[in-house]
Amino acid sequence: QVQLVESGGGLVQAGGSLRLSCLASGRTFSSYIMGWFRQAPGKEREFVAVITRGGASTYYADTVKGRFTISRDNGKNTVYLQMNSLKPEDTAVYSCAAGSNYGSRQEEYAYWGQGTQVTVSS
Repeated sequence: QVQLVESGGGLVQAGGSLRLSCLASGRTFSSYIMGWFRQAPGKEREFVAVITRGGASTYYADTVKGRFTISRDNGKNTVYLQMNSLKPEDTAVYSCAAGSNYGSRQEEYAYWGQGTQVTVSS
C-alpha cells in the first residue's frame, strides 16, 4: 500500500508556472506507474499525464501536451508535474495516483492523494 500527499498548488496568473509535487510513503514507490489527474468545478475528473516506473516514458492529455511535464525521482519517492503557460481552464484540483498499468483511465489506479488546488486567474 502507498499513501500519496500532493503539494505545490496555489493561485497564479495566466501564462505563469507552477510545479506540483506528490510524495509517496513506503519503500515500493518505484514499482508503481504514477499519474496526475484533475477535476474542475462541476466537471468529471480527467487524465492529465502518466509516467512509467523508471521514468523513461510519459504520456499526456492533448489539452496539456507541450505545456506540462511529468517527472519522478524514485530516490525521493516523489513525482512532479511542471505546469507552464497556464490557462484559466487549467483551474482544478490536481491529484496524483499510483497504479500498475500504464494508462489514462482512473480505474487503472489503486491509490490516490487528496489533491491540491490550482487556480489560474485571467
